[in-house]
Amino acid sequence: MSTISSDIANSLGLAGGGKATDKKDASLGQADFLRLMTEQLKHQDPLKPMENSAFLGQLAQFSTVQGIQDLNTSVNGFASAMASDQLMRGASLVGRDVVLPSAKLALPNEGAASGLVAAPAAGTVNFDVTDANGQLVHQFSVPAHAAGEVAFAWDGTDAAGNRLPAGTYGIAARHLAGSGESSVLSTYVRARVDSVSVGRDGLYLDLDGLGTAPIGYVLRVN
Repeated sequence: MSTISSDIANSLGLAGGGKATDKKDASLGQADFLRLMTEQLKHQDPLKPMENSAFLGQLAQFSTVQGIQDLNTSVNGFASAMASDQLMRGASLVGRDVVLPSAKLALPNEGAASGLVAAPAAGTVNFDVTDANGQLVHQFSVPAHAAGEVAFAWDGTDAAGNRLPAGTYGIAARHLAGSGESSVLSTYVRARVDSVSVGRDGLYLDLDGLGTAPIGYVLRVN
């Protein structure tokens, strides 16, 4: 008859040679504390017995420590649940377009790269597009009819109208008011979410052509 190796037997819980022993909990529970307190009372100096205030103080300290431990357990469980919920919400963004602040935009193989700015007043918003080396490749303007959101789109061509290769480009915007006053604007670009990842400080979105960004940066989901 074939024999079962000791490793397989152990993994199946079939090995003989004694009863399995459980690891003892190294932490002190309430019953352990009361036993220690009883022993302390038994061996105290009868001429100098423990005062009631000291006895109650020890009980209060133990209750406080136990309460903090229970609170930590509850908080850790809540944090784990929140992390799981955040990951599920982040997963729902995969494959969708989001708008977030960025000084770069990703030009796809076909079509335009787009985004928006917040104009402080009516006027004109001038855009500069630069390549990976910081060289200016295209300039275009979009009218701002009033203060508020102004959408823009770059068709991916250079100053001569030639289509540039897909990739990551820099984008800068400057607002020119009717009075001639000029101001720099922050740019918000549209990017596709490829995947989500969990970091030490929260959830991150992996964006096509732009790298990663915290989920808190997202201003709009398309």
